[in-house]
Parts: sequence; structure tokens; C-alpha cells
Amino acid sequence: MLQTIAQWNSWLNGYVWGTPMMVLLIGTGLLLTVLTGAIQFTRLGFALKEVLGKVFQRGGGKGDVSPFQAVSTALASTVGVGNIAGVATAIYLGGPGALFWLWVSGLLGMCTKFAEIVIALYYREPDASGAMRGGAMYTLRKGLKLPWLGWIFALLTSLAAFGIGNMVQANSVADSLHASFGVPVVATGIAVAVVTAIVILGGIQRIGEVTSILVPFMAIFYLAGGLLIIVLFGGQLPHVLGLVFRGAFTGSAATGGFAGATIMMAMRYGIARGLFSNEAGLGSAPMVHSAADTDHPVRQGMYGIFEVFVDTILVCTTTGLVILVTGTWNSGLTGAALSAKAFEVGLPGTWGDIVVTGGILLFSFSTLIGWSYYGETAIVYLLGTKVTLPYRLLWIVFIYLGATGSLHLVWDIADTLNGLMAIPNLVSVLFSIPLLLKLKKEFFQKNG
Repeated sequence: MLQTIAQWNSWLNGYVWGTPMMVLLIGTGLLLTVLTGAIQFTRLGFALKEVLGKVFQRGGGKGDVSPFQAVSTALASTVGVGNIAGVATAIYLGGPGALFWLWVSGLLGMCTKFAEIVIALYYREPDASGAMRGGAMYTLRKGLKLPWLGWIFALLTSLAAFGIGNMVQANSVADSLHASFGVPVVATGIAVAVVTAIVILGGIQRIGEVTSILVPFMAIFYLAGGLLIIVLFGGQLPHVLGLVFRGAFTGSAATGGFAGATIMMAMRYGIARGLFSNEAGLGSAPMVHSAADTDHPVRQGMYGIFEVFVDTILVCTTTGLVILVTGTWNSGLTGAALSAKAFEVGLPGTWGDIVVTGGILLFSFSTLIGWSYYGETAIVYLLGTKVTLPYRLLWIVFIYLGATGSLHLVWDIADTLNGLMAIPNLVSVLFSIPLLLKLKKEFFQKNG
């Protein structure tokens, strides 16, 4: 039975994260870039000023958390194991050229994330308890009159959350601590469940407060370690960048593929892992951005541009360059093991292991608390606010189960469900483009 489920899921996953979906996601990003006048480039300075200049300010509108707390929670969810293991897998399978296509997915994803947040903010509404809720399901129901498709999106989100945002993350923490320091997985499961409970039982306000401190710390911690290696191996940068650009357009040897990996392999794995990491187009982040205290949807959309910039252009790029400059990309290793090897080679003593293990610990924990809110929003949409507390308690139980179990099939199924979220979400975005352009014009007429 399990083998049959695994085979069926593998077939479906090939389509969900295959070429058709990549074309749809990248095509959407490209279309939105053209229609918005490449807002992720022309307004990047505005976005950085808006986020970094107003870290401690409220937004002046209706919402439960500050705009910065909202983007911190979204980043907590997207900056995860994919930034460490996913980038390594892309390079292993697609060669150095995969990093270039990862950049492409990030640059276009910045515009997609902007669009889906703006639209979600416009259609958000308070739930029965007064908390602000939003996301593709609300857009599909209120804006496009497709409540059945909104229901499907919410169901996919609620199921994917327990896998990709819960059990898989807990398992990564437990495995990493056991491998590096010999910590029993049961102890890790209990500890992570307790700490997560302290955070998520306080609702989105406490989640926002924690992530607004945790996310900047973990990003600086990981980026500092990676940047130090890049500086130490700076002499390799010209050669490495040559490999990246040549591999992107001519193909290159990739350990996990075959001698002379094709351009399509570099493109496929780079784009897929980039989108998996930043979640642009999947519809996850708009759910927490909809809780932001902001005066205009477009203003919060600027935080989406910043979000993908940090996740893909900064964090993923750091992982990729560390793997390439240390020469470990063709070592035969893949996933987190390859990233760990690169940091071990790059930093003296045990510092490399500390950076990678610490990164996995912090990134996974932040994803646990961020995705808990996504799943909660979806289940509240489906069943009402009465399930809020039971859902949070169930989330805590599944953390322990994830930390102590074997999750290959769970990971694969959750990966498929996560990708399927993109279909109803992209419907909500593409059919709301006129509204998006109207809101954009309205905002910048008043704000330069």
C-alpha cells in the first residue's frame, strides 16, 4: 500500500515540480514584471527603505502585527532547510549553472510575491474572533466568486503544513543535532515541541514578536559565516562566476547528473529549488502579510519584494557560492551534507559544523512557528475559529512525531501538496491583475 502511494506521488510530483509548473511560475513572474514596470527593480530602493527604515513602526491600519513582524514571520517560514539543502541539491544535479537560474527565479519571484500580497491584503477580512485573515482562498471566494477553488487551496495548505512546515522541519533538527552532537532524537522532539508551544499558543502577536528578533539574528549569523568563507576564498570567485554563467548557457559537469549536464538540467533544478525556497507563487506568505497593520496593500507588497530578496538573493546565493568557492560541489555529496562539507572546508576547526548545524536549527524552528500560522489560517477558513486551539495543540504533537520518526514518504507527499498550492493561488493572482495595477497606480500617485 505504502509503495503504491509512493509511486503515485512520485508520478504526480514529477508534474507538480516539473517543467509545466516551472513555466507557469516563471511565466507569471515575467508577465507581472512587464505589467508592473519591473517594480522589483525600479522600486527596490523604496522597498528597502520601507522595510529597514520602519522596523519598529506600526503601519497605521487594521491588523494584528506590525508590517515588519509580518515579513519576519513570512521569512521565518521561507528561510528554511531549502536554503541549505535545496541549493546544494540544485548544484549537485544541475551543476554550477543552476545558481544562475536560481537567481532568475528569485528576481522574477520578487514581483510575484509583491502581487500576491497586494491582492490578498485587498480581500482580507476579520474572522469571528476579530483577527485579520487573508490569502488566496479569500481572493477566490470574494473577488473571483470561486469558493470551491478557495476551499481546495485551504485544504492543500492545511495538509501541506503538517508535512513541509512541521514534521520535516522537526526531523531535520533532530537529525542534525544527533549527527553533530549526539543529542537523542526524543530529547530534541520534546524540547522543540515545548519551545514551539510557548510561541504559537500566544497566537500571531507572539509569533510576530519572536520572529522579528529571531529572523534578523539567524540571517546575520548564517550570512556572516558564509561571507567569511567567500572572502577567504575570494581568489576563486572569478573562476566560480565563470562556471556559473557558462554552466547556465552551455551546460557543465554535474556530479548528480551526468558528464556535461544540459542547460535544461541547470535551468530546471535552479528554478525549482529557488521557487521551493522563496515560495513565490505558492500563496503561503500572503496569509501572514494579511495580518499586518498597514494603511495600503501596495505598501505591504513592498515587504514581499524584500522577503524574496533576502531569502534567495542573499541566503541562497551565500550557500551556493560557499559550495562553489570551496570546490566541494563535485565531491559526490548532496543536500545538507554537501553544504556542511563546504562550510567545514571553508572555516577552521568546528566552526563550519556550528554554522551549518546552527543554521538548520534556527531555520527549521523558525519555519515551524511560521507555517503553524499558515496552517491555522487555512483550517480556520475551513472550520471556523473554534478549531484554533485544538489545531495549535495538534501542531505541537506532530512536532514530536516528526522529530522521532522516519519521514521519506511524508516529505515527498508534503512536497507535492506544497506545489499544488500554486495552481489555485496563480488563478487568484492572474485574474486579479487589473486590480493589482489599479492599486499600484493609486499608491504611487500619493507616495511618489
